[in-house]
Amino acid sequence: MPFENKIALVTGAASGIGKLAAETLARLGAKVLLSDVNDEMGQAVADALNNEGNEVRYVHCNVAVAVAVEKMVASAISFFGKIDICVNNAGVFGKIKIPTHLTEEHVWDQVMNVNAKGVWLSMKYELPHLVAQKSGVIVNIASVAGLGAVPGNVAYCASKHAVIGMTKTAALEYVRYGVRVNAVCPVFTDTPMVHDSIGVDPDYANKLIQTVPMRRLATAREIVDAILFLCSDQSSFITGQALPVDGGMLAI
Repeated sequence: MPFENKIALVTGAASGIGKLAAETLARLGAKVLLSDVNDEMGQAVADALNNEGNEVRYVHCNVAVAVAVEKMVASAISFFGKIDICVNNAGVFGKIKIPTHLTEEHVWDQVMNVNAKGVWLSMKYELPHLVAQKSGVIVNIASVAGLGAVPGNVAYCASKHAVIGMTKTAALEYVRYGVRVNAVCPVFTDTPMVHDSIGVDPDYANKLIQTVPMRRLATAREIVDAILFLCSDQSSFITGQALPVDGGMLAI
């Protein structure tokens, strides 16, 4: 099994991409600590995986709160003794179709705190353990919004640009310690978060899909496959990259 004897930490793992990433890593041999703010759904994911014979723990964590992130990472070390793989996936979308000058401060703060600060805090507390063992992989979940513009959602766009910038910076800072840091940049993906944000407006959803040359949403499996590649030894010479999984969108 490609992740046998590996310890993985996955944030935002109660649903969508994070849930599938945690499930797949566990089923491929990893021991997994998963976290979320939705305790009912997060614990259900952990329970289902444990019932299959996997070794999984769930902890509550709001990634925008330093003490919570520190506790989450400490829990992984306490449960499993180390961390090999960190998938920093927790994120929020914010409001759509709101121009920059009408974006409310509380929306900006929420999106930036979870998406940008949350990734920084996660790396802040993960990296010392990876440095100490001189090995490890971090995959941050960014977005095609971090590689271009998203009219009507300035906070989300800014937050994902920040994730890519942090990814590249950390990759160069920690490469000498045997630590790789990359990002995956999904296009609009068939997940509960996307449906909750754009599914309520079919016309808007259709317009977004028309910007993707493949003319459909990505599946969570397609995004997770990219995450697994960057977590695996198959990508051992790749660091500091932002990998688009976008159905050709950025080729236009």
